[in-house]
Amino acid sequence: MNSWPITIDDIRGAHKMLSGVARVTPMEGSRHLSRLFGAPVFLKCENLQRTGSFKLRGAYVRIAGLSPVERAAGVVAASAGNHAQGVALAATTLGVHSTVFMPVAAPLPKVAATREYGAEVRLAGENFDETLAAALEYAESTGAVVIHPFDHQDVVAGQGTVGLEILEQRPEVRTILVGVGGGGLLAGIATAVKQLRPDVQVVGVQAAGAAAYPPSLAAGHPVSLDGFSTMADGIQVGRPGDIPFEIVQRLADGVLTVTEDALARAQLICLERCKLVVEPAGASTVAALLEHSGELEGPVVAVLSGGNVDPLLLQRVLRHGMVAAGRYLSLRLRITDRPGALAALLVALTRVDANVVDIAHVRTDPKLDLGEAEVDLHLETKGPEHCETVVSELRRSGYPILRQS
Repeated sequence: MNSWPITIDDIRGAHKMLSGVARVTPMEGSRHLSRLFGAPVFLKCENLQRTGSFKLRGAYVRIAGLSPVERAAGVVAASAGNHAQGVALAATTLGVHSTVFMPVAAPLPKVAATREYGAEVRLAGENFDETLAAALEYAESTGAVVIHPFDHQDVVAGQGTVGLEILEQRPEVRTILVGVGGGGLLAGIATAVKQLRPDVQVVGVQAAGAAAYPPSLAAGHPVSLDGFSTMADGIQVGRPGDIPFEIVQRLADGVLTVTEDALARAQLICLERCKLVVEPAGASTVAALLEHSGELEGPVVAVLSGGNVDPLLLQRVLRHGMVAAGRYLSLRLRITDRPGALAALLVALTRVDANVVDIAHVRTDPKLDLGEAEVDLHLETKGPEHCETVVSELRRSGYPILRQS
């Protein structure tokens, strides 16, 4: 390893440049996660960064490095959220005009925040590829400089400042977990850490439904996914960036994948036990602790990369997390259609201490026989064993269960 695409001096220079612009985010210990993992766990809270994610770091370093002529032309970016806000604030701070293209269906809070940070927002495209195409067309016609979210050396150097802070805040760290989309954050942290502390493991984490890095690393070059889907939209990228991939391939110690259930459970843990609002992409590293604890050496630092989550998505993800943790149970069952039957069902639920959140009583569906009714139940439960107890009691009491989730 005789040459480095980005040096530690590049990252130190970026860190100096970011002084007074980006926050040195807190490093919080978690007794709950440490107990689950069996070794000390610390959370690097980039969700508390300005604009709510690490993206400000790379965007600022990239725009600050533009020539006067390039600055005068303005900058343009395509993003559905975190990169949009990072570019907007970075450009405004540097006195550069920014235009950010966002998908038509982008969450309203993210659109509003991007505008408030000073960007001119244009809604275009039904998906990111269409939005990016509109941004590139704008750059071609106006001369604005495209600020890529991860595939530029200045961006990677800016993200690498997170690695410097981790080593300063927790020098005893043995493993650093980093959420991965295009790979800019992982590449930056790996560059900083491996040049200063090659003994520390730097491991990426991707959602299993949008994991382009494992097949790319196996092939030895970036591979595009045919399709991808995950609740973790912040790391939903179909192809690694060329620059980050080169660095990750050389320096990172692997990339793990996590399920949607683990992402939802991790987000719930961050909210309930750590008192931190984290988006699904930011919670991916905590999900890795839940699913891959036996593969990791502690002490561990899990980077919480962002906290920008749409309230409606947060509601759905937390419900999913409660289901995954056995704390929410949905059932459809059949009862007799006679006076007192519904009350008897509720008595059976009382016997097993299940809390009814919502109930729907259907008596007129054509598929029902005369004298039958169906009930949809949404119950708050106390864990997987309690769910099993509730289901067993209902079956023992003679209620056929048609659907369970």
